[in-house]
Amino acid sequence: MDWLERITWTADGLVPVIAQEKDSGDVLMFAWMNREALARTAELGEAVYWSRSRQRLWHKGEESGHVQKVHSIRIDCDQDVVLLRITQLGHEPGIACHTGRHSCFFEELRTGADGQPTWQAVDPVLKDPATIYRS
Repeated sequence: MDWLERITWTADGLVPVIAQEKDSGDVLMFAWMNREALARTAELGEAVYWSRSRQRLWHKGEESGHVQKVHSIRIDCDQDVVLLRITQLGHEPGIACHTGRHSCFFEELRTGADGQPTWQAVDPVLKDPATIYRS
């Protein structure tokens, strides 16, 4: 597949991927794809990632039902980052994060009570993860 040759893959054969919600512009998550994951994503019209922890393809929503419908696939100017413009399905509002939140980027650097910078969760849990995942 010639179009896959345009991607600048890491030494591990991966490319970083950003999933952005088409309608809101929210950045929902960051993940990795290998060639097979990117090819399957283009073929299915749904996001398929490479799970580095499980060392296997991961069809987003395979356990949770929170599937990502892909509207477009873009690459950046260096061809080393993929941007998916998606609609997050399976819950309203969409849940992309395994913590039950809309976005994986739910912590913000804020000033703590002691005056020091600290990470604080600023977005709510929309659904208890224990009710989303089988394991």
